[in-house]
Amino acid sequence: MSMIELFVYGSLRHGGVHWQNHLAPAVGISAVTDAAYTMRSRERFPIVERGGDTAITGELFDVDAETLAAIDRLEGHPNWYTRVEIDVHLASGEVRRAWIYLMTPGQHEDSAIIASGDWCCRG
Repeated sequence: MSMIELFVYGSLRHGGVHWQNHLAPAVGISAVTDAAYTMRSRERFPIVERGGDTAITGELFDVDAETLAAIDRLEGHPNWYTRVEIDVHLASGEVRRAWIYLMTPGQHEDSAIIASGDWCCRG
């Protein structure tokens, strides 16, 4: 069975409420995106949009097609978030292609920006 790489940055990260339901007991590999995004807070969860100058901090998981389909449903792909492939960077310097869920820019401009790009350290 081939595995699919998925980059997560919010409640799907290790210890998050949705990690428990969809990815546990797996532990992801720490990774960051290029500095080309904006992270915003929707109070209970983050959204990430293309555009901006922020590197998004998250975790990279290997998932199977069934798990990816369940997470697609959770994220409302393709009607709420859209799942797209991007490059993510590991601490080792390795670059990998992974799926990420992005929001269409401009839909939530009233939402606070998380300048650090790290939902877990938003203060």
